[in-house]
Amino acid sequence: MIELVDLLIIPRWIIPVEPAGVLLNHALAVKGGRIVAIVPAGEAKSRFAARDTLELPSHALIPGLVNLHTHAAMSLLRGYGDDLPLMEWLTTRIWPAEQALISADFVRDGTLLACAEMLAGGITCFNDMYFFPGAAAEAALESGMRASLGMIVMDFPTAYASDTEDCLDKGLAVRDRFKGESLLSFTFAPHAPYTVSDDALARISVLAEQLDAPVHIHLHETSQEIDESHTKYGVRPLERLGKAGLLSPRLIAVHAVHLLDGEIDTLARHGCHIAHCPASNLKLASGLPPVHKWIQAGINLGIGTDGAASNNRLDLFADMRLAALLAKGISGEASVLPAATALEAATLGGARALGLDDQIGSLTAGKWADMAAVDLGGLSSQPVFDPVSHLVYVAGRDQVSHVWVGGELAARDGKTLKLNPSDLKARLAYWSAKLAQ
Repeated sequence: MIELVDLLIIPRWIIPVEPAGVLLNHALAVKGGRIVAIVPAGEAKSRFAARDTLELPSHALIPGLVNLHTHAAMSLLRGYGDDLPLMEWLTTRIWPAEQALISADFVRDGTLLACAEMLAGGITCFNDMYFFPGAAAEAALESGMRASLGMIVMDFPTAYASDTEDCLDKGLAVRDRFKGESLLSFTFAPHAPYTVSDDALARISVLAEQLDAPVHIHLHETSQEIDESHTKYGVRPLERLGKAGLLSPRLIAVHAVHLLDGEIDTLARHGCHIAHCPASNLKLASGLPPVHKWIQAGINLGIGTDGAASNNRLDLFADMRLAALLAKGISGEASVLPAATALEAATLGGARALGLDDQIGSLTAGKWADMAAVDLGGLSSQPVFDPVSHLVYVAGRDQVSHVWVGGELAARDGKTLKLNPSDLKARLAYWSAKLAQ
């Protein structure tokens, strides 16, 4: 019996990520927003009747990329505080700008700009940490993009909230408001150990366990952070998280640049995840993490761009390549973080950290059809001996031709289909003028 499906894609290669490997001359069928099957192309044509069939003879079809750490709205601050170390960057440029401008409108517009950039580059899901998560949720839905939104927590007053309790109350209210949206999920997002007290960390630990929600936190990003923790608390930041009960498979440690060998073992033993942000780490001179030791310890690894204010691109193709090359250079082992592992980190690894690996992150029957098609037919990509290697070491985001989220086409040839570029440019001009004042 012939089965009616919504979409049948027949690319040259399918890279499912799970299981690892490359499928040549296969087809992927989509129905109701989910992947129905991946079968040889000849079988697909006799087994399925599709409302829409797309043949992509020079393309690799991959899972949508998962950006495991970003501050999407900070796209409006791109290039505003360049060439400064982290704490000087925060205290002299970013925090004063946020104090002057931050609002729900700022976050909505900045997140729309970020979504347009990410979708065009094959990113179908992002894990965000910023103020006014409700505004970010609205922007993600308007863009047709999947998002995991951080319920940010800081001890000190901001334009968003007055203290820890106010942050939590507002974050949980946003979570309740959007609970039924299939594109959205939520994390607790204490900003960092140096902006959140021990009591707040312990409170978040209890709430995260009760709601079975991930906890997304900057951790051991700089040596200065660790020195200040010793001075103020007498221990390193990771030990504070352990005392608060936060070490579990729910924890996503962002950056994790300065970990001792024993601390790496601790994260591995508790099933924690790391969001590796190689471009941001380099640009802010935060340091070079021992990624090879993370992998050897068995820690699940995802890749994040960080925000456009500190990268300055929301480009996971660039960060995949950088992550793989840095890991080899730091370890002295060319086999460390091979292309297939880097691609997995940028897809399934990120999904796994967010607790979404049963829904996204690989091209597997039953999962949401979050996918990207990458054209490897250009001269600069020839010859193609291994398409997985090409995706990491050769291809760029400009080679992404099609992006689907939940089976719906969200971007094509570098343009998002739900967002108006002229409208985005007008919003950007408004905020740029405000910032210039």
